[in-house]
Amino acid sequence: MSKVWFVTGSSRGLGRAFAAAALERGDRVAATARDTAALAGLAEVHGDAVLPLALDVTDRSAAFAAVERAAEHFGRIDVVVNNAGYAQIGAVEELSEREVRDQFETNVFGALWVVQAALPRLRAQGSGHIVQLSSVAGLVAMPLGGAYHASKWALEGLNEALAGEVAGFGVKVTIVEPAGFATRDGANPDPLANGHLARTAPAYDGLRERLAQATGGKPAGDPAAAAQTLLTIVDSPNPPLRVLFGQGFHPLIQRVYADRLKTWEEGSGLALAAHGGSGREDG
Repeated sequence: MSKVWFVTGSSRGLGRAFAAAALERGDRVAATARDTAALAGLAEVHGDAVLPLALDVTDRSAAFAAVERAAEHFGRIDVVVNNAGYAQIGAVEELSEREVRDQFETNVFGALWVVQAALPRLRAQGSGHIVQLSSVAGLVAMPLGGAYHASKWALEGLNEALAGEVAGFGVKVTIVEPAGFATRDGANPDPLANGHLARTAPAYDGLRERLAQATGGKPAGDPAAAAQTLLTIVDSPNPPLRVLFGQGFHPLIQRVYADRLKTWEEGSGLALAAHGGSGREDG
């Protein structure tokens, strides 16, 4: 049976690829973007199967209105893809209050508003699938990405909690953690050159240069291939809670998590001391 999708950030990149792949296989899509002119190509090709909607996800009322319009237009919503977001780049010392608040307004609160708008309908249906675009940046942190990492780590926790809350209603949650994908003109996005850049302080120029050399030249993932993989996931009766998209980061994540476990084990004595005793009940 065909599905009805609600996809935020459908103007380009992974969001556009997800919407296009769903439409090409016969599903229907409510595709959102800040400017619906960016969605004209989808509408020209797929006609009434696509509903272009203007949406700034930071506007809670607009998010609720867009979900309501999509549900009324198509009669239901089966898959919600929270894809809208961007990367704020800058050392923690360099970030302005406005930059950090804007990062969370889009990446975290924008996703939250869409989920809150869609959930009553999904619960009433007894089915649905919420797909949250996180990032490898939601699992490990690198210098100069503090605001972006913080937003993606927040999404990881929010959606893990959500998954436990809605499982009893037949609603599934999957957190997609992409590595680098060709989201702009076929190029692998350089996080230090793309995204939103904070006003730089000279003290961090050397760090910026070293990171640019370390991260440059990596092969970009194909958004079309990612979209086909997402179709497989939303069709699965038992989709994963978390899934990495792209290659090259799994060994890094293994090392990072092994180091965390080692650090906690080495600090077990401090943990017991902080508890105020042996940590064991008297008896």
